[in-house]
Amino acid sequence: MSATNQRTLAKSASLEGTSLHTGQPVTLTLNPAPADSGLKFRRVDLPDQPFIAADVDKVQTVERATTLAEGSVKVHTVEHILSALTGMGVDNAIIEMDANEPPIADGSSRPYVELIKSAGIVEQDAPRRVWQIRQPVTIETKGGSILTVLPSKDFRISVTCVGPEGRFTQYFDAVITPETYEAELSPARTFCFYEDVAPLIEKGLIKGGSIENAIVLKGDQILSKEPLRFHNELARHKAMDMIGDLILNGRRILGHVIAIMPGHGPNTQLAAKLKKEYSNMQSLLPKPADIPTGEAVLDTREVMKLLPHRYPFLMVDRIIGFEGETKCIGQKNLTMNELFFQGHFPEHPVMPGVLQVEAMAQVASILMLRIPGNQGKIGYFMSADKVKFRRPVIPGDILIIETELVKMRGAIGQAIGRCLVNGEITAEAELKFIVQDA
Repeated sequence: MSATNQRTLAKSASLEGTSLHTGQPVTLTLNPAPADSGLKFRRVDLPDQPFIAADVDKVQTVERATTLAEGSVKVHTVEHILSALTGMGVDNAIIEMDANEPPIADGSSRPYVELIKSAGIVEQDAPRRVWQIRQPVTIETKGGSILTVLPSKDFRISVTCVGPEGRFTQYFDAVITPETYEAELSPARTFCFYEDVAPLIEKGLIKGGSIENAIVLKGDQILSKEPLRFHNELARHKAMDMIGDLILNGRRILGHVIAIMPGHGPNTQLAAKLKKEYSNMQSLLPKPADIPTGEAVLDTREVMKLLPHRYPFLMVDRIIGFEGETKCIGQKNLTMNELFFQGHFPEHPVMPGVLQVEAMAQVASILMLRIPGNQGKIGYFMSADKVKFRRPVIPGDILIIETELVKMRGAIGQAIGRCLVNGEITAEAELKFIVQDA
């Protein structure tokens, strides 16, 4: 499969279990989803089976887990399933649940990886949108967490996990690919410190927690059903959580994430800042030109949005009309201030004939940009045939430029054009273009 295309699941697959915080039984089903739809949760146990997008704007609480909400509808502890889908390269999926929290399974994301593999992954006919970080993005919290994303051509995570009083300080670093995610991150289990257990129970959390689905750290001891799966399993789990939280920014990134004391709060703050930085970047892009499909007049500013030409080579002041899909009429007001009049027969100023041909080409380019799929591209001259100049154009003239598209095959188009002053033809030609990306 191409790494540049989006992916979804080949078929549906389900996993049953108990949720960590609510302790309720739940069935989670992964379903395929269309390209560009992203990751969405669906509460099939509620009337109308509402959806909640995996979006940082939907984050409600981040205490020991990430909770999303849409109105009164909530989904809790979403980070493990989002991490597995993202880590395994799935861009679009619907995550159905018949309760408000996914099954905790063994406390890692490995059961979700196995679920994804049982469903299969298929490529979609749409490009994957990946944001390459070009400037550092950083957040610092009052609790001492520092998270930074640095420019990189890979998606890399470096995590330093620090417990109370510096206990169980661990480090993990890797470039994240589906292969490294499955082998090095997905087996890492969730954990908590023994002194936090009672307060969490008092808050009504971890009702489904046990040493079968979590590591409990008491002093320097490890309470668990099995030994640590890695010497730095805690740091690996923090990295796994980060992947699930960061995808809430709305897009995959290429960047080096360096995290000291990450957690769901700092993670989602960084996701929110990434989303804001991306929005700021997008706001710098020029807005797509509004090319009319019917009759219209375009002033100079609108013409300049469509054509890359600028003074002294912009030969169209305005578009004064369209006729159907194949004809366009432009206008050029000529004054003695035109640069070409200063050197082209200065004692008897005349507009060069080649610039009249250029004026026809520019109007024809606007005509070709109306064709679906051509917006944002540029028309380049290929040839001019049967060129005739019939009378001089001088300062004070209003040049009317008429073009008609007679053939368009693929990226190559042919047009006929003529220039007129006071209804009399000054020049005419047959023009050929190729339309290419800007």
